[in-house]
Amino acid sequence: MELELTPLQLPSDLERPKVIAGPCSAETEEQVMTTAHQLADKGCHIFRAGVWKPRTKPGGFEGHGEKALPWMKQVKEETGMLVTTEVATPEHVELALKYGIDILWIGARTSANPFAMQALADALKGVDVPVMVKNPINPDLELWIGALERINQAGVTRLAAIHRGFSSYDKKIYRNLPMWQIPIELRRRIPSLPIICDPSHIGGRRELIAPLCQQAMDLGFDGLIVEAHCEPDKAWSDAKQQITPDVLDYILSLLVIRDESVTTEGITELRKQIDELDNQLMNLLSKRMRVCREIGQYKKEHNMTVLQPVRYGEILDKRGAQGSLCGMDAEFVKRIFENVHQESVRQQMEIINQ
Repeated sequence: MELELTPLQLPSDLERPKVIAGPCSAETEEQVMTTAHQLADKGCHIFRAGVWKPRTKPGGFEGHGEKALPWMKQVKEETGMLVTTEVATPEHVELALKYGIDILWIGARTSANPFAMQALADALKGVDVPVMVKNPINPDLELWIGALERINQAGVTRLAAIHRGFSSYDKKIYRNLPMWQIPIELRRRIPSLPIICDPSHIGGRRELIAPLCQQAMDLGFDGLIVEAHCEPDKAWSDAKQQITPDVLDYILSLLVIRDESVTTEGITELRKQIDELDNQLMNLLSKRMRVCREIGQYKKEHNMTVLQPVRYGEILDKRGAQGSLCGMDAEFVKRIFENVHQESVRQQMEIINQ
């Protein structure tokens, strides 16, 4: 699948990471301008702030709406930074463009709703403005790609994806699980699409922002969108995940930026070893499945059920323990053998039902 894309030209386009920063919400004119000037002084080129802020539950601060848009315009005039805000309805798009917002982003709740995405796409037809699309709240890559496709089909070719993690019911370290494999697969599917990491929403706590920024750079992400506030502890929304411009500048100064395009003879040789080991794994899996099919034939002849729960549990526990002894995460190994078992069951079902 290919999108029709043109380069998303942003300030410092030759540098990585491209940094977008600003408060979660545009609270007051003073707060917006103070934060913007502090960020501009640190070399930031793109300012973000939420003008419309629908909360999970009613009663919280939900943004000033159009009242705050002149503040964003003032940021552009006084600092020279580009400005970006979230839009969720066609009316938001109309107002944002009216006040000269340079870049629009679409939030996770909106990208999860194809009806809402189509309404935004219709509102963007004929508009030459960059659009960034956050991943849906649920870990559904096809839904994310579908949201990008709808905007692209409206004629918007300057697109970027924002990875902000995925919601989970369970208590966890992160506010939203990173599930890095999903943006990695997005990069494989659409190599020309810039991917921006949102460590603020992934972490949910300011102390997690630095390591998440480094992880994003290690994975070759193109940029970062970070919540920065002149007085984070007094923020009207998401106070725990916001940092000061000074702290952001310090975090960025510590980042190690690696070049993904550099290939040396040493790593080429190591990759050859990986390819050979992968071939060996495929051969072993093929042999394992052959034995499983023989077991399936035996079960058919002796009128046995395909699923043997006790045996399945023993395999998972044993392989998980072996994984730990070999320096691997036990849950990772269990997930591998869950998939292996699922394929084994499928093949045995075919034999029994022949």
